[in-house]
Amino acid sequence: MIRLRVKEVAKAKGISQTRLAHLAFLDDTKLRMIYRYPDSEHVNLTLQVLDRIAKALDVDVRELLESVPDDPG
Repeated sequence: MIRLRVKEVAKAKGISQTRLAHLAFLDDTKLRMIYRYPDSEHVNLTLQVLDRIAKALDVDVRELLESVPDDPG
């Protein structure tokens, strides 16, 4: 499973959720969903949106992704 690290990276860079939404040209609701549900099963995210978030955070897209084992349950 892929887990999004957007919240962690933004926090480490001192960028608020509201500011990130503005910088990445995202609706606050969409970013709120990404923050609340970082696993890929709950968030429908396009590569374009992920790229905009990475650019807004000034990081490589790979820093926003984490591979985690699937939950067997």
